[in-house]
Amino acid sequence: MKYLFPLVAVIVLARIAWVGSTIPGMQYVFGVDVPYAALILFIGGFCWRVIYWAKSPVPFKIPTTCGQGHSLPWVKRDKLEAPMNTTEVVGRMFMEIVFFRSLWRNTKAGIQPGPVLTYKSTKWLWFFGILFHYSMLLILLRHLRLFLEPVPFLISALDMLDSLALHPTPELSFYVTDALILLGLLALLLRRFILRPVRYISLANDYFPLFLLIGIAVSGIAMRYYLRSGVDIVAIKHLAVGLATFHPEITTDIAPIFYSHLFLVSCLLAYFPFSKLMHMGGVFLSPTRNMANDSGMKRHINPWNPEIKPHSYAGYEDEFRADMVEQGIPVDKELPEKADD
Repeated sequence: MKYLFPLVAVIVLARIAWVGSTIPGMQYVFGVDVPYAALILFIGGFCWRVIYWAKSPVPFKIPTTCGQGHSLPWVKRDKLEAPMNTTEVVGRMFMEIVFFRSLWRNTKAGIQPGPVLTYKSTKWLWFFGILFHYSMLLILLRHLRLFLEPVPFLISALDMLDSLALHPTPELSFYVTDALILLGLLALLLRRFILRPVRYISLANDYFPLFLLIGIAVSGIAMRYYLRSGVDIVAIKHLAVGLATFHPEITTDIAPIFYSHLFLVSCLLAYFPFSKLMHMGGVFLSPTRNMANDSGMKRHINPWNPEIKPHSYAGYEDEFRADMVEQGIPVDKELPEKADD
């Protein structure tokens, strides 16, 4: 099964950190060495991929359009779906990155008895995609409180709003995004299990990031709500601030569940630049999105075109006129008469 190996791999990774962190001296490896190595791979790999993509030439003007382009003055055009200048391209990119506009407009084609070709909306996919991505963003912002001292007011306010202040003790409050991110991930995973066409094209590298993210979410939820014994938040804060300031120090033993969670996060960081998750950076460099639909107004020069000196027909004829006349090929300009000796 294509999903079995990624699932087992994530379980094994979590188990390695759990068992390894109980070995004397290995807590520093899983708490300091591995996160730093993962961060180096993430930053280096991310920059390499973005620079490599940015250097790739775009031979054709290929913006994806699904609306009325610029035409006659009295014809209303779609400024977002067929942008003709930089301002409109920025607006389109903003809607795409912030609100996943193309996913909102996405449809699914199908054949009904008849046969009849039908198109159905897939806004449920947009909903769960938004649910996961924004929950992930809020969780990342929330975690900044572990790395910053003092904690900025906005981060504290976000933490309070996320927990809805349902419990008088902050340590026991329930975070809404914990449930929402798990719901979004499970929906995206079930989509690959249930929908036959999607299941057919899904590969192991499609399942692995999903299982890895689910493993991170589950281990984090378990550490906060169920396996709290030995999870010293003060020691974790001390380690996190030390990592951020490049003076890491582990002052006391921390429960193995924390190291499993941290190790899975490190694996995600290291794997990120070499996976399909790089759409986070690639969306900014996609020529189908970041180019204006102005090929009728501006000529797009292919950067692959070789530097060739123009040679007109008149120049060609001047160079080979004598040979052309000798072979009986018509010429625009006759050979000059030879002067009599």
